[in-house]
Parts: sequence; C-alpha cells; structure tokens
Amino acid sequence: MARLTRAESQARTREQLVATAKELFLRDGYSVTSLEKVADEAGYSKGAVYSNFRNKDELCLAVLDRIHDEQAAMMAESLTGAEGMDGLLAAFQSWAERSIGDEAWTALEVEFATNARHDPHVRHELATRDKAIRDLIAGLVTSYAEQFSLELPMSPQDLATALLSLGIGLGVQRAIDPSIPVNVLPDVIRLFARPTRN
Repeated sequence: MARLTRAESQARTREQLVATAKELFLRDGYSVTSLEKVADEAGYSKGAVYSNFRNKDELCLAVLDRIHDEQAAMMAESLTGAEGMDGLLAAFQSWAERSIGDEAWTALEVEFATNARHDPHVRHELATRDKAIRDLIAGLVTSYAEQFSLELPMSPQDLATALLSLGIGLGVQRAIDPSIPVNVLPDVIRLFARPTRN
C-alpha cells in the first residue's frame, strides 16, 4: 500500500478529528468536551488537534459545517424525483420529520451559538454560514416559484429568512417536545405558494 503524502495524512487526521468531535459534541455537549478528549478518542495528541484547528470553536465550526452538509444532502435526496408542488412538500416533510428537532443537533447549535455571543469572530463565522443557508433557501424559493408559476408574498430573501427562522424555532420546540408536529412548516409553505394571477 502506497504511503500517504503529508497533505493526505493531514487531511485524514483532520477528517478523523472532525468525525470524533462530532460524535462527542452531539453525545456529551460542546462545553464539557475538551480538545484533549477529542484528541484521545481519535487516537492523536493534542498537538495534532492544534495543527489542524486554532481552538475548540474552530473545530466546532467544522463539525457544524459537516452536519449542515449532511442535512443538505439528505434533503436533496428526499426531494429528488418528487413530482409537482404537493410531491415536493411531502418529500420535504419526510426530511423534516427525521431532522427538525433532533435533540443532540439542536442542543449543539443552541449551546455553541450561546457560548459564541461574546466572541465577534465566531459570531461573524456563524452569521456568514447563516447567510449562506438563507441564500440557498432563497435560490430554491426563486427556482420553485418560476417552475410552478407561484406568486410570492414577499422577496425570496425575506421568505428565506422567515422559513429558516420558523425551522429553527420549530427545531428547538421539537427538541423539548417531540410530539409537536412538523407539518406546520410545509403548511406555512403552502400558504406562501399561491399561483400567479393571470
């Protein structure tokens, strides 16, 4: 077997550290999980963590990026092959039932955002990621509005902000009380999805 290059070895180490940190942050929480614990569980020294991440906040941002990428891929997979507006909303609801309100993921997002409130750099990083998600939603809203000849009640960007805010709030509520139905989110989308008047 060929020996890994330095870059390949570092990428592999980084991947293992992110995977281990994700498991520990989701299981135990952000605050109580130390970099030493992540390094030990991944089979590396603390120095290996610092050669890949400046601090625990940067590692957690990488973990959240991983979770967001995984969720985006799951949603895209759910929507693939869905036909018509009703089919898309049913597929979206199926993804939402599995994801919105996941207790560990929601707790990590809230805990990290709360801890970051006094750190301008981390707040900026979170705001940048939040804007990217809103932009993605706005792009989907625009595309589906054109595809299905829908008249939007507000700008795609404002609608994206409203939907993301509703999704985050619903996630927190469902993490506390999983019996809260997720269908409120697709139902609100249905209210926004009015055919264009001719």
